[in-house]
Amino acid sequence: MDKIQINLDGAGKKVGVVLSRFNSNIGDGLLTACYAELLKLGVAAEDIRIATVPGALETPLILQHMALSERFDALIALGAIIRGETYHFEVVANESARGISEVQLNTGVPVANAVLTTEDDDQALARMHIKGAEAAQVAIEMANLVRAL
Repeated sequence: MDKIQINLDGAGKKVGVVLSRFNSNIGDGLLTACYAELLKLGVAAEDIRIATVPGALETPLILQHMALSERFDALIALGAIIRGETYHFEVVANESARGISEVQLNTGVPVANAVLTTEDDDQALARMHIKGAEAAQVAIEMANLVRAL
């Protein structure tokens, strides 16, 4: 059996990050944890490029531009969509997730999706550091897996 091993070595990897500025306190927490984990995994600071966008619906477009540039081994989407009193939450959550998935499927560049969708601020605050770090791990693992294939 030829089983590809999990590889979290980020040395030499170039990573693009798209951060939604909406719910910025959550986004900043996600970014802090993600950036620290990327460095821990061996990604050089100069190999991490961060772009910010107004909200989650704008995230897929910038991810697509980054993917098509062929400058990145993996991409990361960061942000927070917190339920409000209207249907808008579902639209934003569903469409941003769909767009993020389409980017990786259409370009072959892995995208770690850490756009949180929570019921309230407390849930987002409780998850931001864990999910930010996990997004970094997913990005590096998937970049290495794609390369191994």
